[in-house]
Amino acid sequence: MKKILLSSVALLGLASGALAADLPSRRAPAPVIAAVPVFTWTGFYVGVNAGYGWNTNDDFVFNNVRYNLNDDGGFVGGAQAGYNYQIGSFVVGLEGDIQYADFGGNDVILADGTIADFNNSDWFGTVRARAGVAFDRALIYATGGFAFADGATGWTVGGGIEYAITNNLSAKVEGLYVNLDQDDNFLGINNDAEFGVVRAGLNYRFSTY
Repeated sequence: MKKILLSSVALLGLASGALAADLPSRRAPAPVIAAVPVFTWTGFYVGVNAGYGWNTNDDFVFNNVRYNLNDDGGFVGGAQAGYNYQIGSFVVGLEGDIQYADFGGNDVILADGTIADFNNSDWFGTVRARAGVAFDRALIYATGGFAFADGATGWTVGGGIEYAITNNLSAKVEGLYVNLDQDDNFLGINNDAEFGVVRAGLNYRFSTY
């Protein structure tokens, strides 16, 4: 009888263990940790900018006499749009902008008493390539390309630094030198427009994540 009872207890224990193994586990599943996306400069963006511009063509020669022009300067502001593509730490892209420019003008009295009025266009634009090196959310770049204004075309070169405040919003500080060949010369004077621009801007970057 004792052997029968011990055998029954053993069988009951085995059956309980098997039944417990078939029951679902009460332990909570391991939490799923989503990978944080790596920041990239790749993508389209649009933005606005504002700053200061000034003439750099100080003088000209007419009838072997040199005349001086004052460095007029004023507000510059506008909008830009572009695209960046990041390869490792290198970033290349293309940007276009259109700007309002309040440079004023210059009235110069020539040797014969004639007043030469050198007014500047109140707008200009550029289409430029950009290339730089990214340090995570900071981008240092050089830029250059085509420049245009009312009745004038030319070139521009410069550089800047841009920092991504968030994944979609970045701020930049940029400097440009612009040279425009103006065809409407006064009395044979080659009056090319040369000016510098320093501006700050904000860009909204469309997410690529």
